[in-house]
Amino acid sequence: MTTGGLATRADAHTRGVVEVPSSVVASDGQSYHITNHLTKAATGERGRHDQRREYLLAWAGDESNNAPNPTTATEPDFLAIIDVTKGSRHYGKVVNTVTMDTVFGNEPHHLQYQWHKGDKVFAGGLLSDITYVFDIKHLPVVRISGVVPGAATPCGSVPDAYQVLSDGTAYGTYLGGPDVAGPCTYSDGQTRVGNGFGGSPGEIVRISPKGELLAEIPAASTVDEGDVCNNIPALPLSSCANPHGVAVREDLNRMVTGDFLEARNFLGGPPPAEILIRNTVRIFDISNRARPKLVSVSKLPPGPRQVPDVALTEPFGPMETAMPHKAKNRGAFTTNLSGVLYYAPDITVTNPQWRVVYDDLNAFQRLFPEQTPTSIVDGASWSQVSPDDRYLYRLIPGGGVGSPGDTDTGMLLTLDIRKLLDAGRGVKCRIDTVEEIGAGGAERDCPSLVSAVPIEDLTPGGAHWAAMDNFQIGPGGFYKEAEQTRRIAVSNYFLAATGRGGNHELCLFNVSLGGQLSPDEGFRDEHRHTPCVNFNRATWPHGATGNARPHGILFAVADADIR
Repeated sequence: MTTGGLATRADAHTRGVVEVPSSVVASDGQSYHITNHLTKAATGERGRHDQRREYLLAWAGDESNNAPNPTTATEPDFLAIIDVTKGSRHYGKVVNTVTMDTVFGNEPHHLQYQWHKGDKVFAGGLLSDITYVFDIKHLPVVRISGVVPGAATPCGSVPDAYQVLSDGTAYGTYLGGPDVAGPCTYSDGQTRVGNGFGGSPGEIVRISPKGELLAEIPAASTVDEGDVCNNIPALPLSSCANPHGVAVREDLNRMVTGDFLEARNFLGGPPPAEILIRNTVRIFDISNRARPKLVSVSKLPPGPRQVPDVALTEPFGPMETAMPHKAKNRGAFTTNLSGVLYYAPDITVTNPQWRVVYDDLNAFQRLFPEQTPTSIVDGASWSQVSPDDRYLYRLIPGGGVGSPGDTDTGMLLTLDIRKLLDAGRGVKCRIDTVEEIGAGGAERDCPSLVSAVPIEDLTPGGAHWAAMDNFQIGPGGFYKEAEQTRRIAVSNYFLAATGRGGNHELCLFNVSLGGQLSPDEGFRDEHRHTPCVNFNRATWPHGATGNARPHGILFAVADADIR
């Protein structure tokens, strides 16, 4: 049951802020409270000729959280609501901050990749082990629909990414192992042995629009997964099952997840000697939405890269997955931390054939013809396919290992993937020689670089997450979903506990019909008056709480404003 009302504290009223609280009781019996802090820009009446508004949601953590010890947090995490309405006088302004008033130090991480009318917003707390479910149909006001507390998911921890299905439920990847080391039994009665919170194996969960846990689903297979699937402590059956990114095609009844790493071993301190970064991709049959079934675990094949350390080679770190949308296109992509893009032309077959189809060195050479950075573990993260299946957009935080030049400047790329997809199962592209690494492949159906823009960041970190804007104004001034992506938002924060915190900026890039990228210079911070919204600021609508770290981002509009 959710509750909500209107309340205005004296200090908020002085700032011209209207507070709207909302709360829900979760399955652990705990009441979880959030509060909207609506500025005058959010509460003002829209004039007769004012257009309906579009917003960018940014899931942000307060900087007082010194992860991995979230008890140090002294201020609330929040969901920032930013006006991104083209032509609006409030363009770039934070018009509402929705504070998480019950649990501090969540380490806000990802939201779902795309929002459609009627969807709830699913938001993960990486370290609090909580999934929040928000109702945004009356944006810029947000209500809380439900909470999945850590106690509801004993077989998994460290919630990462979400995909919302057509029925409003969501699949989520939980990167880490069970809350308590030992055997854990999933919703379907299967059992796996894990080594504890933040360890292995992770799981898949299914969540209702009301925030009810519908199922815990094992990500690990029932056999030992091989010699590079190390675990600390070791498991009876070694497992690489640490699912991070997730992509779903309901028409194909398939879900694809990429395994990233055993997370808790990378949160501060020296890196472990063992290889704990993964090289596996998992495909699930989701014909029964309530009981996804693991049907394949693929070890990504090696590429031509010649380096002495196997952990620096192409297969490692498939942290994100992406899939085309059209019925005729049945393949999938993985974006690897190692700096490459893998592709399998058909994920419905028993043994998907993965191959390297792009190496980021090709784009680095275009941006930096001299002192070219390497792509070796450049941290490549977010990738998504445009709704019309023309382009794949790709985000890289910075130069890789052994770069002779700039390692602090990342990139946003547009790749033309039409020839690759049109080849179907007969795809020829395969980067398998050293010469092809920088050349972008030798075969005609390899992805081609359309555009690359630099993202400068002088801090350790770099841009990690992004979101596509597919909303356009249609008849009557109402928004509609379009097949062309016109803007991409990029957030510059990864995870402070890893030493890669980023500069906390949120930037917009325009996308032309031909896929060309350009910075949106009009999207400016309301205090600094410089391009990009900077989350390093003294005050927010909810008060003088200081710097924050934006991670998951999402474009959305009020339900009543989209047709």
